[in-house]
Amino acid sequence: MSRPNMSDPDLTLDRLMREWPGTIPVFIRHRMMCVGCLITPFHTITDACREYGLDEDDFRSELDRSVASASMNDDREPRERADRRQ
Repeated sequence: MSRPNMSDPDLTLDRLMREWPGTIPVFIRHRMMCVGCLITPFHTITDACREYGLDEDDFRSELDRSVASASMNDDREPRERADRRQ
């Protein structure tokens, strides 16, 4: 199964958080109860933003930044482990 596209309007919150766990703190920061909710296999980012009265473009930008940040940390991690071994 290939990795989904975050801009896919049909991407469910469940799949989003499974593929990019770094997005979970964004939901928590906004006090959204989506993490662990039984509806996440059915709701999309659009649905959640509508439910919580959030600007979707701003929220998606925040999700994108969290994924980019996590990706940068993943890239650095092997180098940091190698440095500790020396």
